[in-house]
Amino acid sequence: MTTEQVEQRVEAKVRETLRAVDLDRVRAPGDLAEKVVRRRARRRFSQAAGTAAAVAAITAGAVFGFGGGGVSDQDRPVRPAATPEGWKPWQSDTRGAGERGCLVDGSALYCAGSTYDAAKFDANTGERLWTVEVNGEGDGPDHPFAVRDGVLYGYRNHTADKQPNEDYAGGTDLMAVNTDTGRVLWSVKMAHDNRDANSALLIDGAVLANTPTDRTVSALDPLTGEEKWRHAWDKGIWCDRTVLSDVPYLLCTPENKKEADTDVLRLDPATGRAEEVTTLPGRHQLVGASGDRMALFASKGMGKKNLELTVVDGSGKQTSYSYRIEGSPAAFELIGDHLISVSWEGEASAYSLTTGKTLWAAPVGVEMPDRETMAEGIAAPVVSAGQNAVYFFSPTGDLSALDLRTGERLWSGHADTGKYGPIRGSSPQVLLYEGVLIARNGGRMVSLLPSVGD
Repeated sequence: MTTEQVEQRVEAKVRETLRAVDLDRVRAPGDLAEKVVRRRARRRFSQAAGTAAAVAAITAGAVFGFGGGGVSDQDRPVRPAATPEGWKPWQSDTRGAGERGCLVDGSALYCAGSTYDAAKFDANTGERLWTVEVNGEGDGPDHPFAVRDGVLYGYRNHTADKQPNEDYAGGTDLMAVNTDTGRVLWSVKMAHDNRDANSALLIDGAVLANTPTDRTVSALDPLTGEEKWRHAWDKGIWCDRTVLSDVPYLLCTPENKKEADTDVLRLDPATGRAEEVTTLPGRHQLVGASGDRMALFASKGMGKKNLELTVVDGSGKQTSYSYRIEGSPAAFELIGDHLISVSWEGEASAYSLTTGKTLWAAPVGVEMPDRETMAEGIAAPVVSAGQNAVYFFSPTGDLSALDLRTGERLWSGHADTGKYGPIRGSSPQVLLYEGVLIARNGGRMVSLLPSVGD
């Protein structure tokens, strides 16, 4: 499979406004999500971003004047999401501190940009609390990826002297930052400059990182960065990485053989001891992991209408399904039991990993970018389990929410996130903070309260 085949996160008056706005004024359909499957130097299946997720247009329109939107059925009561204590709608210009992406942890928002490798914001107010300046030259399409026990984990350029020709000696460091103070606790040089979703992962008691060589993963102490153990594989083999219930797994396939199987290995999180749990016939690409299950597509099926989907649990049990795609696939996102896909034609669908059946298919409700000219993806779908809603956000500012159970459109709207579009390698995002959302595009963020409910 080539990279091209798959590539290319109020006040009562406002609530009254939400009930009164006419949804028919909202700009019409479109869609979607995008997950970029990238492989640098080797076959790495990296999810870069997909369609998505944003529910909030209407509140944004009422509070910030970002366009219209409303309830799709005037007779159906709509219950706004619960508001976190101390939260008020806010918007912030985060150029330099947020355009590379963000994540939410409790009431904190952690981001990265061209000026700062890490920045902490108050998710209630948008106030910037501390920053970590970029290291070296340039920047990358990455952002902090995890928080645990008061430590933030992310990437930065490697500290290196200039070469004799004055060029910067490239490289990537994995870094750990104290979430209270913003002090960098440690950094470790990665094996390459790939900062995808599987380059570093949290496991039980450690951080699993692709270091110090391309064919090695090491478990690093989360507080010191010291190596606890490492596991290496032979030349001519490439291993993707994932985590199921805090336990690391490798999916290893010969690089140069046309016909090859995929071995699934479990690594003991305490010792690194490898145990083969199953072998999958043929090459497989990792779609994602959820709980104790991972989902994979057979490479030979990519680009066809009927894809071969295999679900593997932590014990190695395999279940294979035929997954039908209507239209040209633009994105896949694994969320809980649901595999949510969106086509370039603007059709969203939800597929159950448990039953192997398509639960629903419906127009995604946002404008789809031109696949020929769109350099990067759009926001990844976001699900609110409490509201049974899946949110979508396009780079044009269009927003929609579909019922996770039925695919019914709950509402749509439009949010103007300004003239600062996404930088190379960075897509728009929508993040859930309890009952509210934070929508980010380029260097601007908006926090708003969705009005979606049973």
